[in-house]
Amino acid sequence: MKRPWLELHRPDARASLYLRALCKRRITGHALPAQGLRCQLRVDPANLAAYRKLCHFVDDGRLPATYPHVMAFNLQLQLLSARDFPFPLPGLVHLHNRIQVLRPLGGVDGLRFSVFADNLQAHDKGATFDLVTEAEDAMGALWRETSRMLVRGLKLDGVAEAPAQQIPAPLPEAARWYADRDIGRRYARVCGDCNPIHLSAISARLFGFPRAIAHGMWTKAMALAALKGHLPVAGYAFEVDFHKPVRLPSEVILGASAAGPMGELRLDGHGDVLHMLGRWRTL
Repeated sequence: MKRPWLELHRPDARASLYLRALCKRRITGHALPAQGLRCQLRVDPANLAAYRKLCHFVDDGRLPATYPHVMAFNLQLQLLSARDFPFPLPGLVHLHNRIQVLRPLGGVDGLRFSVFADNLQAHDKGATFDLVTEAEDAMGALWRETSRMLVRGLKLDGVAEAPAQQIPAPLPEAARWYADRDIGRRYARVCGDCNPIHLSAISARLFGFPRAIAHGMWTKAMALAALKGHLPVAGYAFEVDFHKPVRLPSEVILGASAAGPMGELRLDGHGDVLHMLGRWRTL
């Protein structure tokens, strides 16, 4: 399919995007829009420095592999809150995230981003779709992200295949950190993701959570920063499946296999709580 694109000079203001998203409360269709969004976005050095500090990335002259997600967040939000997007943004559940670093992310001043939704599939709890974000420079594709989102309550024709649940054995401890009760607000200030389930216990209870939970992409970024020595500079994929959320505050333990062209990771809490499973491989 030849995808139509809407070229933007810049995304809409974040406040207006959130207001638009909050106004949509119900499912209005059963098909994803074909059109995607494109926009040239520049790196904000102050925001990048704040992100590195927040997620424990060292400044090695390259963008952290998760930082293009932050750069593209408003563009993603604009796609998901558009009038022709059939699913309400509140209530979407982030199940899986895969990032591919195709070439080194050094010397980047700005990138051309493309965002679109694809691959609508039946799921035993509703349906899933992929939010795909791509970044390129003058030489071509540089970075790609696929976020699998769950739409609860959507009924599609077809049979939903139950995903195989293969929980790996415990892995050697690679790092551990404490997710304090304020991390959701601090991540929101830096990255713009102001979902109420992350901001406070009071706002989280409105959406059925007894306590605020950490952002999944903060958790993934922390794991990626801790495993930097396991990964090449470029030419790799790093993906995770989100399981039970990290309730704030709490300590988590990252386990990982040895450095190599492919490996596995898992993030556990205390009391046999599995938060995240992941893997990496060279491309």
